[in-house]
Amino acid sequence: MFIDLLFFNRELNCLVAVELKSGKFRHTYLGQLNTYLAVLDDTVKKNHENPSIGLILCKDMNKAFVDYVVREYDKPLGVATYKTSKDMSDELRKTLPDVDDLKRLLESEDDTGDV
Repeated sequence: MFIDLLFFNRELNCLVAVELKSGKFRHTYLGQLNTYLAVLDDTVKKNHENPSIGLILCKDMNKAFVDYVVREYDKPLGVATYKTSKDMSDELRKTLPDVDDLKRLLESEDDTGDV
């Protein structure tokens, strides 16, 4: 078990653990995330930092079900959905950079040592 993404939010002064799920929300995801938050707070968090918070990003969820499940947890965590480029309108998709252009840009930065 590994955290998918771990950030530090300077404004909130806390660690932010993000779990990425490709399917529909399952209640077991909250137990997994709650465990990660407990471990982070016990082993990684500094004394001057606020408690860690968690976020589950999943493809789909039943909001009423999530609201019932989340309220039983005492750690700050949330659940949200995401959209892929296939789910976006053509207008929004056109504003995104081309994937091949991004790959070329990243490869050229690796070659020069610049980031």
